[in-house]
Amino acid sequence: MSTLTARHDADPRPGTRPPDREHGSPRGGRRHPRRRGWWVFAVVLAVCAFLWVFPFLWMVSASLKTSGEVFAGGLNLVPEAPQWENYVRAWTTGQFGHYLSNTVIVTVAVTLIVVVRCALAGYVVGRYRFPGSRLIIGIFVATLFVPTGYTIIPIVKVSMQLGLLNSLTGMIMAMAGASNVAAILIYAGYFRKLPADLEEAAIVDGAGFLRVFLRIMLPLSMPVTATVGILTFLTTWNAFFLPLVFSFSNPGLRTVSVGMQAFVGENSTDWPGMAAAGVISILPVVVLFVFMQKYFVEGIAGAVKS
Repeated sequence: MSTLTARHDADPRPGTRPPDREHGSPRGGRRHPRRRGWWVFAVVLAVCAFLWVFPFLWMVSASLKTSGEVFAGGLNLVPEAPQWENYVRAWTTGQFGHYLSNTVIVTVAVTLIVVVRCALAGYVVGRYRFPGSRLIIGIFVATLFVPTGYTIIPIVKVSMQLGLLNSLTGMIMAMAGASNVAAILIYAGYFRKLPADLEEAAIVDGAGFLRVFLRIMLPLSMPVTATVGILTFLTTWNAFFLPLVFSFSNPGLRTVSVGMQAFVGENSTDWPGMAAAGVISILPVVVLFVFMQKYFVEGIAGAVKS
């Protein structure tokens, strides 16, 4: 009889559930600590996320306050009465509409030039073996340790001799002429791992160097192109040093990062207007990331795999 009872407890019928032994059974007791741990982890992440975005939230709040309220309010994010005229002042008096158009022109042109130039250089370095190729790669890596400030004097000197110092064209050429070694090496690593059969088949069909690159290699490198393009766009949009040098004697060439100086006077600073200008300058980047985040994540993943 005891044997039958033990067998019944060990092998219950289909559709039946064995009775719980104790309230503190392992199956029932493991779920609650796990759920509690996940909730604690979620709360910690939420606090970290809030601290991460708090400066941006404070800048948006400051752009809707008066100058006195900015300092008296402390960390308060809720303005007493939204001052929308701060944005009007930043757009008209601060000329941020003009600075924004300059920034868009410079950023788009620099991004296109850098992507094409780095893709071509990476294709040659990654797919071809020629005398001195390793030396060239070593020089590329060595330039990573050269500070940007050391190159500003020859850049200004060459721009003055070419008559491009006080122009958007000179600013574009100076910013697009940077080494961009990281982008070239990423392209080189990606192209090096592509199968040679694709290239050989195109050459047999009569395709030349540029046709092979434009029709086959460049479309295959879209993940890396997305990475280089987005990172170059962000770097150029936020650039300050070179745009400051090229617009020093011509304020009409300022970009949004340099245009912040328009709110700094000799005796006072228009902090609400500067905050409104900061929101205007960062808003296009946020919109771009919202629409391009899928390609950005895929591009980063493709760059890491390469």
